[in-house]
Amino acid sequence: MRLFWIIAGAGALGAVAVVFAANAPVANKVTFTDVTAAAGIKFVHNAGKAGKKYLPETLGSGAAFIDADGDGWQDIVLVNSKDWTPRGRRTTAALYHNNKNGTFTDITKGSGLDVEIYGIGIAVGDYDNDGKDDIYITALEGDRLFHNEGGKFTDVTKTSGINNANFATSAAWLDYDKDGKLDLFVANYVQWTQKGDLWCSLDGNVKSYCTPESYKGTSSKLYHNLGGGKFEDVSVKAGVGDPTSKSLGVSVSDIDNDGWPDIFVCNDTQPNKLYHNNKNGTFSEMGMTAGVAYGEDGVARGAMGVDSADYDRSGRAGLLVGNFSNQMLGLYHNEGNGLFVDEAPSSTVGRESLLSLAFGVFFFDYDLDGYPDILTANGHIEEEIGRVQPKIHYQEPPLLFRNLGAKKFENMSLKVGDSFTKPMVARGAIYADIDHDGDLDVLLTNNGGAARLFRNDGGNKNHWISIRTSGTKSNRDGIGAVVRIESAQGKQWNMVRSGSSYASQSDLAVTFGLGADAVVSNIQVEWPSGARQKFNNVPANQLIVIDEAKGLIPAAK
Repeated sequence: MRLFWIIAGAGALGAVAVVFAANAPVANKVTFTDVTAAAGIKFVHNAGKAGKKYLPETLGSGAAFIDADGDGWQDIVLVNSKDWTPRGRRTTAALYHNNKNGTFTDITKGSGLDVEIYGIGIAVGDYDNDGKDDIYITALEGDRLFHNEGGKFTDVTKTSGINNANFATSAAWLDYDKDGKLDLFVANYVQWTQKGDLWCSLDGNVKSYCTPESYKGTSSKLYHNLGGGKFEDVSVKAGVGDPTSKSLGVSVSDIDNDGWPDIFVCNDTQPNKLYHNNKNGTFSEMGMTAGVAYGEDGVARGAMGVDSADYDRSGRAGLLVGNFSNQMLGLYHNEGNGLFVDEAPSSTVGRESLLSLAFGVFFFDYDLDGYPDILTANGHIEEEIGRVQPKIHYQEPPLLFRNLGAKKFENMSLKVGDSFTKPMVARGAIYADIDHDGDLDVLLTNNGGAARLFRNDGGNKNHWISIRTSGTKSNRDGIGAVVRIESAQGKQWNMVRSGSSYASQSDLAVTFGLGADAVVSNIQVEWPSGARQKFNNVPANQLIVIDEAKGLIPAAK
């Protein structure tokens, strides 16, 4: 998160004509309605801010959608931090139960998640294949692994073999060796302690938050699942233990379509890393040769959040990276030859994100027209940034870019409802269909402020299908499974993934927009185990579960 004191020229944000592709998907009017209060969400993040300007205060917090009790509806976990010195209050993570009627109930007390830690991020996955999703929370003083006992959680960190107290941020579950058990990648940031905090300033007089360049980097961690609730740190022998990294985001995808999950890691003022899976328990770092390590100027950017998707129907996974202000988003197109090209500088996505500082970012089809759109959660780290950069603001509104096809995007941020334009100090960003109406709703976290839940109104005017995977030989969540569909308008695919965005976790179900198509002509699932399944003529507008052994099974209503 390098602080640049260069004010972007007005010409960089000049009016940009939107070029519509000849086969552009038809526009569908959508409103994102702020339903936070009506839904009963009352969470307020505590960053511990008390004037000392400690670096960790700038980074929280994450959030996750999870079906905690197995009723088929997505619940919410919101990660919290705490005061550096006790001030007579106790702040913990929050667990909100989905009441299936548009409201949520706070069931944190007695859930097992009601522990006070300086939490930052979260990842969801069923690491022991018992059918109940577990939770990993990254925390400054030491991460926590919570086992799901059926809606309540038990802290099993000490017995798991996981011991990570390295200022972790994001995390992701993946089965990198395809043995049927979920492994864990944890992104660690820098070597910082409260005692070793440094003094930095914007103007030489008043303390400000230091940039990560002031601190040494640290290695991220890869934990191999040994079974029986035990994990082994394999970071070094797997080839992902780079001690110079300053990692904030992680996304898992199959960049070369070889059937094995690869890992992309966002680094802050250090080169991004792209770890290619060698299929033997090790990875090769190829960020430099792939063209994703640096910005166009050859300088490492302040990269925070990341996601991956085939946004142009090329059949290959591209990358979306949230960067610091004055750096614009990264939108890396996968050329299919081991190389990526950043298309943001020549697109609306780049030009209109230049002044924003993007943390949580993701692809999702908000209007269900069949093309993945882009949402970014924005907010600066320094409250006083406007004093030195008048065009940069501490609180920033989110950005929404509609995919027009043919690698073109339109900025829809001011066209989806007034509540969506409210500035925030946003960090985590997640999506799920919270009300089972087919379209994808959004939750954004607010550093030192209230989380906000947006209901998608109108997205389901188009047809859709949502698919949840249930593994048997593969891991229970089906993480790593590739789902391919075909309808009259064409082919789409996605991979079931944990992680992505920033320090957060969206619903594990994959949702495809179908536009005017009322039937999916075929669905194919390629499981991590190597199994293949195909289903024909599946009606649209339903959530289905595909079991690796049983095939299509009824989903919870």
